[in-house]
Amino acid sequence: MSYRNQLLPMEKVFRDPVHDYVYIQHQIILDLINTSEFQRLRRIKQLGTTSLTFHGAEQSRFGHCLGVYEVTRRICDNFERNYPTKTPGDGGWDDHERIVALCAALLHDIGHGPYSHTFEHIFHTDHEALTVQILTSPETEVNQVLRRVSPEFPGQVATVIQKTYPNPQVVQMISSQIDADRMDYLLRDSYFTGTNYGNFDLTRILRVMKPYAGGITFAMEGMHAVEDYIVSRFQMYMQVYFHPVSRSMEVILDHLLERANDLYQNHDVDAEATPHMLLPFFNNDFTLKDYLRLDDGVLNTYFNHWRDSQDKILADLSTRFLDRRPLKSARIDDQTKALVPELQKLIERAGFNSHYYTAINDSYDLPYDAYDPKMKKPRTQIELMQEDGSLVELSTVSDLVRAITGKVSGDQRFFFPKEMLSGSPEVDLFDPIYQDFQQHIQNDRLIS
Repeated sequence: MSYRNQLLPMEKVFRDPVHDYVYIQHQIILDLINTSEFQRLRRIKQLGTTSLTFHGAEQSRFGHCLGVYEVTRRICDNFERNYPTKTPGDGGWDDHERIVALCAALLHDIGHGPYSHTFEHIFHTDHEALTVQILTSPETEVNQVLRRVSPEFPGQVATVIQKTYPNPQVVQMISSQIDADRMDYLLRDSYFTGTNYGNFDLTRILRVMKPYAGGITFAMEGMHAVEDYIVSRFQMYMQVYFHPVSRSMEVILDHLLERANDLYQNHDVDAEATPHMLLPFFNNDFTLKDYLRLDDGVLNTYFNHWRDSQDKILADLSTRFLDRRPLKSARIDDQTKALVPELQKLIERAGFNSHYYTAINDSYDLPYDAYDPKMKKPRTQIELMQEDGSLVELSTVSDLVRAITGKVSGDQRFFFPKEMLSGSPEVDLFDPIYQDFQQHIQNDRLIS
């Protein structure tokens, strides 16, 4: 039997709190899990700063990637059993695609860095591009495992991540508005945050998934399970992913890394606290090896060093991040946004550098969006298959989904030091400044 389809002598399992068991049946999947690049994902939190709001959210990208693999494996099993292809082009499932789908599912997040989205913002990295690089670079263990299938196989798996793989069924399994990635992270993040918002009937959704020539669709009788999934996703974004405290800690992390970078660029960094493993990123000249050495622990270690920095801003931001001292925030709109410069001046007068201690942060999401070819990145819409085999787009038959289709949810917030609300009992000098500031905050909103 070729390496591509080589089965383990005995099926291996990972115990998983979300899926009960993750079943490993192929040698290539076990070999990929055992690579150094995949094991690194154990040291990167799935939800970044969210664990500072929901203390149980300590899960890693390692567990999420195993979960996406498991959901994809179940989809493949369902398709192979119930919808196998009989003649070329009939829209059925060709099980020769299983291994490329499973490898792409397992490896889809392997390019994430520490505190990934904040890190990307500061250092202009791209986790999807780095994922492709990890898959295709001969220097990685992942590439060496994939090449045992064929020299072309790493590139084939990479095109699934890039959404250019010729079979849309495989692409949509991993990346669409209802895919293995989203289904796992909603259930997993709901479980670990201790919330119930992200729960939906995964088993039912997998039962009603069907392959067709244009990708993946859902049986009409499964519409309510799909509705439940979309509402769960909406609730998780509103209640968990967009939580103001998590965003506040992200702002601190963002400004902390920015301050360290600024000090380095101005040759003003403490010699004993020089972040040697970050210098390639400060210099915008890093290799894949440099990137793969980073994880959450590396950054946290530097933050601990920087607590004692001679630079007061760097030391204070490091302490605020490590000791969980979030900034406060208030909602703003187009009208009250004009007040921000005036409030930043008050914050400066109170002794804070407004560049590093304030921010405008917005979090918006479309719970569901029908396909619009005019969008920069058109979304794959969710289609339902009727009894006669014809397809209908979800929002045309679901009143619930139609009500939220294209509706942007989220808010825009102005973040500022908590001290501006409480005042400082030691320093009466600033009381008028605090009072002036506080009269612009009411019921979590900026007011004129």
